[in-house]
Amino acid sequence: MAFIMARNALLPQTAPFGDAERANLDAVLGTATPIQRAWLAGFLAGLDAAAGGQPAAQPSAPPKASEPLTIIFASESGNSETLASNVAKLAKKQGFKPKIVDFADLDLATLPKAGKLVAIAATWGEGEPPARAVETYNAIMADGAPRIDGVEFGVLALGDTSYAEFCAIGKALDARFEALGGKRAYDRADLDLDFEKPAADWIKGALKALAPAETAADNVVAVDFARAGAHDEDEEPSREPKVVEVIEHVNLNSSRSDKETIHLALEFEDGAPAYEPGDSLEIYPENDPQLVEEILKATGLTDNEALRKSLLAERDITTLSAATVERFAKATGHADAQKFIESGEVKAWIEGRHLIDLIEAYPAALTAEHLDTITRPLPPRAYSIASSRKEAGDEVHLVIAAVRYATHGRSRTGVASTHVADRISNGAKLRVRLKPNKHFRLPADPATDIIMVGPGTGVAPFRAFVQERRATEASGRSWLFFGDRHFTHDFLYQLEWQEALEDGALSKIDVAFSRDQPEKIYVQNRIDEHAKELVEWLDGGAHFYVCGDAKNMAKDVRAALVRAFSTHKGLSEAEAEAHVAGLEKAKRYQQDVY
Repeated sequence: MAFIMARNALLPQTAPFGDAERANLDAVLGTATPIQRAWLAGFLAGLDAAAGGQPAAQPSAPPKASEPLTIIFASESGNSETLASNVAKLAKKQGFKPKIVDFADLDLATLPKAGKLVAIAATWGEGEPPARAVETYNAIMADGAPRIDGVEFGVLALGDTSYAEFCAIGKALDARFEALGGKRAYDRADLDLDFEKPAADWIKGALKALAPAETAADNVVAVDFARAGAHDEDEEPSREPKVVEVIEHVNLNSSRSDKETIHLALEFEDGAPAYEPGDSLEIYPENDPQLVEEILKATGLTDNEALRKSLLAERDITTLSAATVERFAKATGHADAQKFIESGEVKAWIEGRHLIDLIEAYPAALTAEHLDTITRPLPPRAYSIASSRKEAGDEVHLVIAAVRYATHGRSRTGVASTHVADRISNGAKLRVRLKPNKHFRLPADPATDIIMVGPGTGVAPFRAFVQERRATEASGRSWLFFGDRHFTHDFLYQLEWQEALEDGALSKIDVAFSRDQPEKIYVQNRIDEHAKELVEWLDGGAHFYVCGDAKNMAKDVRAALVRAFSTHKGLSEAEAEAHVAGLEKAKRYQQDVY
């Protein structure tokens, strides 16, 4: 009998029972069905509860390993980086182990092991990758790019429909990942400037698609990205728009200049946000009232006051893209507009034209609902902050050049710039929002030398840099390259630069006024002239900054720097290019271009 008990015993010798009690329990439990055992478990738990006791602690299931998720971003203005952070926040709440990587820091050798991948990529200028992402993007597109067989991926593309190559970089990456053997887990989304809501929807869908198969759909956690940072200490604070008062509105150009550049000082009632030199401020503008009236007249909707208000402050009525034409044809059913789309001539025709041109070219019975469908929300415009809080206190200064031009027999104006230049004065109110840019920052060590290249309004952040260095008594040298059209009429902040040279906040300034002589002279020409000294500064650890036009100036300045290294260090063009790329990777060559 003892042998049989030992052989069939269910309770261990360490159980808190005597031998006879263990034998009786083993006899019962040994023949009990699963249902009977479950009943006994519940019965015993009930006895404990009735007696006021606590049921015995059950051993917890082993923790489930988090699913790794690699999130890579290519960002110029910071939007892709912010969305990458949003992906990581939500992914972490849903059991992933997210890792965020800037394209500039991405090691391609790690991609085949990524397993699950989210890529968020902005398109810059005419279908180009952001400056910091160029090297990695080119490597991904090159023949030697590693295979990523089996890696599940999703791509979120950001762009601007006012450019012909809308979301080109995101589209190219999506196709390339598939060509390299990746498995598309979630379809790409191509988002315009009003990306926040559709981006949040895409993120939720992508994470659900990338989640392990056993993850239940009802485990998906909802996150309100609009309130990001309201509860989590590691999240950035919400960037809600604020109302500011215009306290200074000054034209920096002379009365004889053919340009108009406004110095705008804004005061925050509740104190300026915690901005840093290099950050931008977004202005929420209004459209030209005259253009609004032209559209209302062309559509026969002049009596619709609600529409008038919407077109003035809420809808983008200047941008004309291929997508706008397609939405117009679909909304109106205009046969000629549809034939125009099929002709393949849209891309060339829309160049230099606005919505009013389309409405006049293809008259249709438009309604307020049609106009709402055809247009996109009016986006804010970002301007580099031209002040340091250490000098300006609760003010923020901006430098805005009024944009005026004529195409196809019609006068055109920039939306925000002429709103500021023509319809804003001292005492006016504006809605604004801070736009941080942590990739355009002064060196952490105030003893580091800096070289700043900022023609025209590109000088804005460097005014902030110089103010900051003065206030902090930085010991590093500062060298400014400034350019514009005419010395007499267009030397922005001339007196301030002279004062900065006198007090030591600015060590050197070289200027280029393109139209003061028969041959055009630009900032890149001044860089060529001072190339040897510039290379010496950079070899000594200086940081190099460029702000302004991305299409021509920024490229020409970079080419001049490559020439400088090639000429004065005896490097081949390829070696000099690699040297400049190394400065970019080390974050010693930074750009804020538009």
